[in-house]
Amino acid sequence: MSDDAKYAKELVETLKDGERGFASAAEKLRDSDRAEWAATMQRLAEQRAGFSREIVEMGHEYGDDVDKSGSATAAVHRGWIALKDAVTGDDAGSVLGAAVTGEDHAVSEYEKALEGDLSAGFRELVTRQHAAIVAARDEVKGLQVAD
Repeated sequence: MSDDAKYAKELVETLKDGERGFASAAEKLRDSDRAEWAATMQRLAEQRAGFSREIVEMGHEYGDDVDKSGSATAAVHRGWIALKDAVTGDDAGSVLGAAVTGEDHAVSEYEKALEGDLSAGFRELVTRQHAAIVAARDEVKGLQVAD
């Protein structure tokens, strides 16, 4: 398996986790004392869905099916796992904290991919998405600070 396919699978899994996590956070926050954060979480969920589609489409162009589940190791280490516990409570700050944890994980996954031997086209896509993921993490952290 090429580095492109290997990292693409991992990033797609991370993005799907982020999409689900942000969507869950948005749902939870809509009825909280921080309902204004819900729109941000929903926007970021949609961003992740778009990023995942971009990677899957690029994989198809190269003949790789990167939309299949990633490794068992990735499943164990996903950063959004903490959100499951946070959304069962009523604390908006906990939901936001779980989102930050998930974002830290996503940034880490993108940085690992950028250390790989990626093709020029895939590297360009990962670099662009990485910058947006870092910006999203910083935005979520900014909400946390403002709380």
